[in-house]
Amino acid sequence: MKIKKILISQPAPEGEKSPYADAIKQFNLDITFKKLIRIDRITVKEFRQQRIHIPDYTAIIFTSRHAVDNFFSMAEEMRVQVSEKMKYFCTSEAIALYLQKYVPYRKRKIFFGKSQVSDLVDLIRKHREEKYIFICTENYQNDIPNLLNQHKVNHVCAPIYRTVPENLEGVNIADYHMVIFFSPFGIKSVVNNFPGFEQGNILFGAYGDTTAKAIEESGFKVHLKVPDEKFTSMPPALLDFLLKFNK
Repeated sequence: MKIKKILISQPAPEGEKSPYADAIKQFNLDITFKKLIRIDRITVKEFRQQRIHIPDYTAIIFTSRHAVDNFFSMAEEMRVQVSEKMKYFCTSEAIALYLQKYVPYRKRKIFFGKSQVSDLVDLIRKHREEKYIFICTENYQNDIPNLLNQHKVNHVCAPIYRTVPENLEGVNIADYHMVIFFSPFGIKSVVNNFPGFEQGNILFGAYGDTTAKAIEESGFKVHLKVPDEKFTSMPPALLDFLLKFNK
């Protein structure tokens, strides 16, 4: 079997140039971009039950654009004025730059790592005097809170949005030769939408260790995992995988 039809569980790329263009051209691929999950912000009532008073804190930790959007959406609905002195700590430069959508970009107030949690925590340790809010999803991973606790950083976790399965009516997973997941919730969406689903000959790709682990814990096999020693992103890894598989 040669791989021709691939489902990528992300929105279609913006702009004319797709990062998967080389693979599409070389192998005449039929790629479908389809989100398997959606992000829902919790209500103001739910947030208030956490008893977190935003003005009491001096720094915010963001690990995704979803966290940024939902935090400022919540602040606006609650009519909370975020202090101009607030410091922002982001896991990557891309997230830091995204903050420009909401705040003036001042490097002295916005700090970012190199996509690794350890980099971010190293930055935070240099600003130990701050009081941090970690903006996260309801089912957040404990890696950042555990490291903050380990280094005795004053912080609170603020689950502000939730990830839920998208309605996949009209999608037939069995039509695809390969499905690529970017979140642990993606495989949960497949299981919820397609009771009794069997992987069969369908190949699964996974971005991130937690995504791969979720797939395997659901009883399925991962054929492509990124990042690895050779690739940090999915498009070049997929092209390399196809070069070997579609010989």
